[in-house]
Amino acid sequence: MANTSWSERIRTVLAAFGLCFVTSAMAGETTLLVHGHIYTADPSRPWAEALAIDGTRIVAVGSDGDLMRRWQKGARVVDLGGRTVIPGIVDAHMHLFFGALELAGFNLSTPKHSVTPADPEALVATVQEFAKAHPSDRIVIGRADFSSEQPTAPTFALLDRAVTDRPVIVHNSTEHSIWLNTKALELAGITDQPVSDAEEERYVVRDASGRPTGLLLEAAQELANRAVIRALTTEEKLALLRGGVRYLNQFGITSIVNATGDLAEIELYGMLRDRGELTVRTRTAFGAVAVPHRLTLRFLEAIEAARSRFHDEWVSANVVKFFADGSSGMYPPLVYRAADYRTLVEELDRRGFQLMTHAERKDSVHLALDAYENAARNNGPRDRRARIEHDFVISDEDAARQGSLAVIAGVQPAFCCSDVGTSFDPGDPTASDRWRTLLTAHATLALSTDWPCMWPPDPFVNIQQAVTRQIWRSPDTSVIETAPFDGANQGGAVPQIGRIYVPEERITVREAVDGYTRGAAFASFFDDRVGVLKPGMLADLAVLSQDVFAVPATEISRTRVALTMVGGRIVYEDSSAH
Repeated sequence: MANTSWSERIRTVLAAFGLCFVTSAMAGETTLLVHGHIYTADPSRPWAEALAIDGTRIVAVGSDGDLMRRWQKGARVVDLGGRTVIPGIVDAHMHLFFGALELAGFNLSTPKHSVTPADPEALVATVQEFAKAHPSDRIVIGRADFSSEQPTAPTFALLDRAVTDRPVIVHNSTEHSIWLNTKALELAGITDQPVSDAEEERYVVRDASGRPTGLLLEAAQELANRAVIRALTTEEKLALLRGGVRYLNQFGITSIVNATGDLAEIELYGMLRDRGELTVRTRTAFGAVAVPHRLTLRFLEAIEAARSRFHDEWVSANVVKFFADGSSGMYPPLVYRAADYRTLVEELDRRGFQLMTHAERKDSVHLALDAYENAARNNGPRDRRARIEHDFVISDEDAARQGSLAVIAGVQPAFCCSDVGTSFDPGDPTASDRWRTLLTAHATLALSTDWPCMWPPDPFVNIQQAVTRQIWRSPDTSVIETAPFDGANQGGAVPQIGRIYVPEERITVREAVDGYTRGAAFASFFDDRVGVLKPGMLADLAVLSQDVFAVPATEISRTRVALTMVGGRIVYEDSSAH
């Protein structure tokens, strides 16, 4: 694969998964899917045998006999052979651009194993091998598990052993820290002198003499991210995103919410849409990891421009993402003073934006609920669909309040569960990942992978973990003090057979599927078009290799997608999964 472009390499990566993309649309003819086991996610009619599609939309759902009598003449008939069909997966929280970058780079944290700085020879050899195989890459991008806390955090010296002639940028699997070699520090403009932005400088890790170590945490990551974006051409960015969305289709994903982004990124999705190359529906939030928002004229003009220009079935905006805390160190650092966050929430809510807040700590969840409640009281009623992302630790009182305030819980079950769930404070006995409690409080659950934090972005691993709450542990990452995600199938983690973390917080398969379809669509303001299979909705669906509602819970993660359809168009098909 030497000297191949990123776009060519992504195609090769996808081919290695045995993917076959069928690009012919079925617009202009009626298609009947018959003899299926179809879960519609429509509470009024949850199950069906058949459905009819005309162009991009579903026109009928019902029994084989009824639809064949009404629609068979002149229709294209597809026999599902009893296979299970669900609505297209709506991944309610991910980072597509970062995922696409890392898909084209090297990955040291896979379900099978994790190569960490604790094994320096293996790490250097792996990075070196990748760099030699891709001499035309101006920047070498990768993904790995590593500590973000001194004294076990890595430095540029180890990466310099692997590559000295080009920048190497390694994303932590949490996406809350980045590890650079010397060339990458130069590319990002990081020297012995402080950088101009105080918030970014705060998280540039330096040694006792003030020299950068090669580690950037939280907001400081933007120094490297901006440098990468500047270095890539528009066509290179588009090629990365094309590969990323097609990769997502492999998992039955048909719609996503980008939980970070800006106007320039949204414009890239608009370009793909205009070229007919966008195969997932996108909604992109304004925000960067752990970077506090400021109500500058430039920021306000950008979010207003995105809202006014992008609001169709494929590309939409109107969302602002906050980070109440981060996800580095031994305890996630706070990003805002409470009064500043509350003021920002109230003003952006007044302007009609949907708001979502990353909150892992119990006090951060409380802070977000306080701010949302205050905004609703002062700005009056409207359809807000405010969201809290992760919701790792929440008190009984705040769980009840989250339901009463109709604040959506954006959760990622595959991050759970270690011996202590996703809790950070060993002195706090509160259980984490309280999905059943939130449902009982009538909060909407919106499931997601947070890709590339979860790798791969497999919804069925997530569904299995939501149903089982199996405890996992990774021998490969046990030496990392700052708790990498050792949840289901992450970084070499293996299940601890028979060990369940807080079993009373498990949810059912149907509730988990609903969280990935109807619930996630509602959370994303997509519910007028996708999330359920019923007449009038867009024909976004996934045909599965097995019946997730009937197989043993521990087998759900073995599910593969045989076919993914977006708007009546087959965008992915894998004959081996039939």
